Amino acid sequence: MLARLAQVKPFVLHENMLPAANISMQALLAIELMLVKGRLEMRKAIQDFLKWLDTRGTYRSAAETQKRFTFLRLKFNGLVDDFDLFSDVLTQRSELETGVWLAGLDVLATEALSIAGKNIMVPAVVWLDRGHGAAIRRSRTRLPGGGENPVAIIRIPRERMVGSGIASSLVHECGHQVSATLGLIDSIKESLRKVQKSNSRTRFIWNLWERWIAEILSDLISVARVGVGSTLGLIGVVSLPRHFVFRINFDDPSHHFPFIRVKLSCVMGNALYPHPQWNELAQLWESFYPTVGLDLNRRNLIINLERSIPDFVSILIHHQPRSLGGRSLKEVLGVEEREPKRLTALFQQWQILPEQMRNAPPTLAFAVIGQAKMEGKISAEQENKILSNLLSHWALKRTWSAAEECIKGQNQKTTNKRVDFETAFLFSSQPVLK
Repeated sequence: MLARLAQVKPFVLHENMLPAANISMQALLAIELMLVKGRLEMRKAIQDFLKWLDTRGTYRSAAETQKRFTFLRLKFNGLVDDFDLFSDVLTQRSELETGVWLAGLDVLATEALSIAGKNIMVPAVVWLDRGHGAAIRRSRTRLPGGGENPVAIIRIPRERMVGSGIASSLVHECGHQVSATLGLIDSIKESLRKVQKSNSRTRFIWNLWERWIAEILSDLISVARVGVGSTLGLIGVVSLPRHFVFRINFDDPSHHFPFIRVKLSCVMGNALYPHPQWNELAQLWESFYPTVGLDLNRRNLIINLERSIPDFVSILIHHQPRSLGGRSLKEVLGVEEREPKRLTALFQQWQILPEQMRNAPPTLAFAVIGQAKMEGKISAEQENKILSNLLSHWALKRTWSAAEECIKGQNQKTTNKRVDFETAFLFSSQPVLK
């Protein structure tokens, strides 16, 4: 084990990737410190075990020795599992283009991990995996080896890497971290339980909203940050065979079924940004999956859920948790910047001045592109090209910013060459949005 432990080297000596594809220095440092601590603790545990074995004049039974060795090996395997987890995430950064895009998504996730002007102060690392579902391993949760995760690891399906829909999944997963860090789930549950106590006839319906609140909160944050692009992305994910769209699993304590999830997303969007597009999107979804033909119990449940949605959404967006200083979620989510008319105006403006898009907050850029997609003003090919350029730009900008900080630390002057290089490398002379 000591020999194998010596092979667990720092990632700065282990991984090979483009500098622009690397994770942030904050995330890399947090991961390295966690692994260094784990290696030191493991080495000490092994040395203590060897000292215990070598104590002269003391009888060690085979059973006791095996017991101690088995627990030691389990701890060692856990440390290796932690190393492999981060190794898989970082190794992917060596893939051509993918690594740089992931670094750009890191920047998007970092911005999404802020609310009410507060940075959650959690380094974000994004990686791709097979399958259709996104997921997050939140920071400060337990790793396979028993240690505390120092970063938010966000998994995005590879099939989502094309188009603005990726922001829907990514910001949704960031929403889980935001909700947990700010204690939003428990706070809102208190309000929902009061409603259940006040009306026994609808208690079961409100109990379902309480069960599903974690996923619903993340959907709310996603809609608030990337607008209608969030709902469009959600539809892309949950457009499944009819059986699964209406499959209601009361044993699942967290996920509301796809049909009601999309309808709820539309109502949340309209509550934040009133616009006819939300009703049009809801009607389109209903045309894809009409409730005609469902059994009576299922139809009645859907009807009762839909009746309660307006009141439920009102409670959500006007909720005032202590962690936000008494301000409501609607007040702190920055919805003014993402009104559909404003997003449309920004799209038109960016066609003339594309550099403004590159300097905009990443979630706002995705919201603008998503709105343009909803209005049919951009093709899938244009969308993919624009977003690829943006992701590369954000990755390169972060890399140069980190380099500049190092230069400033050495009291050296910087020049304007970085801006010229970025513009020449990432964008042609023609406007990006045309």
